[in-house]
Amino acid sequence: MIAEDGITDYGFAKRKAARQLGAVNADELPNNAEIEAEVRTYLAVFQDDEHLERQHAMRVAAAEIMRELEAFRPYLTGSVLEGTAGRYSDVEIDLFPESAKEVEIFFLNNNVAYEHKEPRRNQPEGPEAILVFDWDDVPVKLRIYSPDVERLHRRGAHGSRQMERARLSVVEALINETPAPAELPP
Repeated sequence: MIAEDGITDYGFAKRKAARQLGAVNADELPNNAEIEAEVRTYLAVFQDDEHLERQHAMRVAAAEIMRELEAFRPYLTGSVLEGTAGRYSDVEIDLFPESAKEVEIFFLNNNVAYEHKEPRRNQPEGPEAILVFDWDDVPVKLRIYSPDVERLHRRGAHGSRQMERARLSVVEALINETPAPAELPP
């Protein structure tokens, strides 16, 4: 479901799979690290070249976006950073500007068409705003947080693990260590 259908919420995917398999005990469900390992295996077996091309293109797009939004302290997060981006994945970037309005004003001044999504309000350190747009046909999701949240350790669903995030220099290093599609063997 995660690799093929584009489901990004591991908790939702676990519950859906549990219902389909008739599992009732939550202890029987895999943890997020186990799911990520299996997604990597699936992508390597069934979508290897396609996955490598997608991963490279999405990381390049992420780096370009992060350069453009450098003033807002961007971090890459999610499946593009982790190397598990599937066919329906977004480039996920967290921003920490002084004000969420600064980002929207920047987009308006630079004629960037975007859609404003309402974030969940039950998260104490959750995003103030979520903006989605396409960058050269690559779907992008920006989560805009208060500057204070940048220093906090963010947790994944149900506090299960710390969310990884990377600055531009790390993303550029990932791009340089992954062969570009033209460099891949036939």
